[in-house]
Amino acid sequence: MKKRIAVIDKNKCNPQGCGNYLCAKLCPVNRAGEDCIQEGDDSTTKAIIDEVLCTGCGICPKRCPYGAIEIINLPTSLNQPPIHRFGENSFALFSLPIPLFGKVTGILGKNGIGKSTAMKILAGITKANLGNYDQEATERDMINYFKGSQMQKYLEQLYKGKISLSYKPQQVEIVPKTFKGTMNELLNKVSQDQIEITKVTKALDINHLLQRNLDQLSGGELQRAVIAATVLKDATLLLFDEPSSYLDIKQRIKVSKYIQSLATDDKAVIAIEHDLIILDYMTDNLSIMYGYDSVYGIVSGLKNTREGVNSFLEGFLKEENVRFRSHPLNFQDAVEEQRLDQVEVVNWDNLTAELGEFKLHAKVGSLQTNEIIGVLGENGIGKTSFVKILAKQIKEGDIKIAGKIKTSDEVTVAYKPQYLDYSTDETLVQIFLDKAIQKYSNQLIKPLDLEKLFTKKVKELSGGELQRTVIAKTLAEDAQVFLLDEPSAYLDVEQRLIVSKVIKRIANEQEFTVLVVDHDLMFIDNIADKLLVFTGKPGIEGNVQGPFKKPKGMNLFLEELDITLRRDPTSGRPRINNHNSVKDREQRVNNQWYYAK
Repeated sequence: MKKRIAVIDKNKCNPQGCGNYLCAKLCPVNRAGEDCIQEGDDSTTKAIIDEVLCTGCGICPKRCPYGAIEIINLPTSLNQPPIHRFGENSFALFSLPIPLFGKVTGILGKNGIGKSTAMKILAGITKANLGNYDQEATERDMINYFKGSQMQKYLEQLYKGKISLSYKPQQVEIVPKTFKGTMNELLNKVSQDQIEITKVTKALDINHLLQRNLDQLSGGELQRAVIAATVLKDATLLLFDEPSSYLDIKQRIKVSKYIQSLATDDKAVIAIEHDLIILDYMTDNLSIMYGYDSVYGIVSGLKNTREGVNSFLEGFLKEENVRFRSHPLNFQDAVEEQRLDQVEVVNWDNLTAELGEFKLHAKVGSLQTNEIIGVLGENGIGKTSFVKILAKQIKEGDIKIAGKIKTSDEVTVAYKPQYLDYSTDETLVQIFLDKAIQKYSNQLIKPLDLEKLFTKKVKELSGGELQRTVIAKTLAEDAQVFLLDEPSAYLDVEQRLIVSKVIKRIANEQEFTVLVVDHDLMFIDNIADKLLVFTGKPGIEGNVQGPFKKPKGMNLFLEELDITLRRDPTSGRPRINNHNSVKDREQRVNNQWYYAK
């Protein structure tokens, strides 16, 4: 077995720019007369590293001026070749998650660790090659690879045609580009059973949208439409890649309950999810994926969900005796502090706003220095409109405003929008991070892991990379009030916790005011001092209530959702109580929907 893996980012590798293969010139093995690093052929003109000859000295990754090389030592316990590799000096995936019939199995891990690749292999979209990137593995090869394991039995049933698959992709936004028509036409293409279509669309609350064209649906509506199409396909294994994306909290709860109901004795469900509360609520067991992002990923053995999530947060897999993170990810109860030196920076009194037929109303409230206010509410209930009013992003004539809203004259506002659309050829450092580099290098650049992206063009950034970039850009602005609309979107669990810590640290050190709109309940619980709660009817009216102290605001919001939260005694993370469980009944009787202790 190879002791280490070498990955070269072909987009970054620039042999002409570095002086004609600087890495090869510096490599001790090359200098000793062997070809550890070679020049690429005419088609690639990129460097190639021989992983067997490589000693892992670390010189070429450090000296490459474009940050194109990663050389990582593999765990000594790894005794099999990869299940799949994308090419020479490319990402490698080790093993696969195991479907269990009658159960919902979750996959938990960082971005870039191979979760979607594993899902696509299970779905048959990507053909595994067992590390031989020149040739797909045969059915016999795959069975021999997993000989003696549960996966062997699964594959044997799959190849005999006894298991059928249905897959919901991560990027649902590509569906309207490949299928032109209404939601009803999409679902009828999958199933001709009109009774079943009605049953599924009603359960997902999209039956009123059947005649609407896919390209006219919102992100949340499209997500549920694609989930419906996945469920309607006659399949025994259902695969869901990030089913909560674009959904508000209420929809996430409903969809997760529905997905949970799909697991029967003759059906298995696997789901990738970054909303930790939803993953915990939806799944029975899970596999953790760990490794080094964009280099290699390893699938752990199955664990029950509670123990698995806590192991992920701890960064240690007891059964495998593997530590994959140097530090645990902690949840701490918010300590309610009396801050006597706070100054009011924004206030409103009987504010009303009309956007067409939609009406927004906010009675009395204010934002003060040195506090983080979380914003909770359904989609279409006015959260983004309210934030844009505060940010003065809505042009006159687009909205009719009455009542009072006042921002102190000397107070400046920085705003991160919900939707990020930056298509430019300029590099990240050119367009975004000059202020951040000068002002907050240690507080922003390092913890958000942005330095390695400096040479990338902004239009080439992934969703998560762009999100972290824009968060850094916003927090580096010369402002006192920061308005962040859905900062957790596209981020994995680990990145969400890091972002929450970054925002809290800067807000406390600089005595800033931060308003955060988000649908990840764990993220809001972890970051907020106070809460604004939006109630009403989506698309018709919205009512702004608060800001409240967090326990009161959470209580109000969770009662609207009809769920109770407890804290895990080991990790301190919030968890949804099973409906009508002892804990759930106890909290409801005491009107304690949010249990902070």
